[in-house]
Amino acid sequence: MSLVNIANINVLNNPAPFNSPLEFEITFECNAELKDDLEWRMIYVGSAESQEYDQVLDSIMVGPIPVGVNKFVFSAGPPQIDLLPQNDLLEVTVVLLSCLYHGKEFVRVGYYVNNEYTDESLAQEPPQQVVIEKLQRNILADKPKVTRYTIDWTNPSNDPLMEAAAKQTDQDMMVQ
Repeated sequence: MSLVNIANINVLNNPAPFNSPLEFEITFECNAELKDDLEWRMIYVGSAESQEYDQVLDSIMVGPIPVGVNKFVFSAGPPQIDLLPQNDLLEVTVVLLSCLYHGKEFVRVGYYVNNEYTDESLAQEPPQQVVIEKLQRNILADKPKVTRYTIDWTNPSNDPLMEAAAKQTDQDMMVQ
């Protein structure tokens, strides 16, 4: 049983210009006392072809965590354009929110992100070089993909055999 469960995630600042911060209001429930902080990561998937373009936009430690319902806003700057393939800047990609305890990921929430021009002429005939200032990001907030992993909440060691044996479950979560 997970000691921490996500109750709700609200996508803030959406839709927004591509270069604006990504913001999520995360509400979660802690079912028992945790001795250490939770680590939250926001990851932008730069290309479906290779993980080498994935960018950790921010990683924060949240704690101490009281038992009960907790809420915070997780905000991060946009991805670094110069590290992304030009041909992957338009269309659909993914942003991931990941939560870890003692370095072990126990939940990951993925959102599709659609990047497109708001200017009709640019949308019809996109220029060779992407015009970032005219690009809009729209996080598709209504159907995130939630993946849960079973971890040992009492043992802080990072045993790779336990990680490999962790059970994984996928569920869709309704968020506003």
